[in-house]
Amino acid sequence: MPNKAQFIEALAERLDGDKKRAAAALDAVIDTVYSMVAKGERVALTGFGVFEKRDRAARIARNPATGASVKVKKTSVPAFRAGAEFKDITAGRRKVAKVAKAPAKKAAPAKKAAAKAPAKKAAAKAPAKKVAAKKAPAKKATARKSAR
Repeated sequence: MPNKAQFIEALAERLDGDKKRAAAALDAVIDTVYSMVAKGERVALTGFGVFEKRDRAARIARNPATGASVKVKKTSVPAFRAGAEFKDITAGRRKVAKVAKAPAKKAAPAKKAAAKAPAKKAAAKAPAKKVAAKKAPAKKATARKSAR
């Protein structure tokens, strides 16, 4: 069963791997649905379904463990009704339409200029990084003895 983090990863794949943007988009949709339904408005997403607030009247219920009658106050609960397209896809009568990934982001002008730089300059910088990495002393982990 996918959780919210896994859903964000799947959404990010369709948004060029941008997890922050995917998480922000999902949170914005969820928060909007919460606030509109709490106000009593219906949120209808064509084909997907309808989110709405349903009022439950006060009633007398029975505690199944003891059999005693219990008064239940009037309350409101969220409800979701699946749309026709959602029902068809779930039943296997229809397949999910494959959507192409979003177009790749355009590189910033500074990155384009760096990419057009001659190959000699890029090759000259690479060895310098390797030399600097070799000169750094390796840290040794010290073994600690536990006092017993």
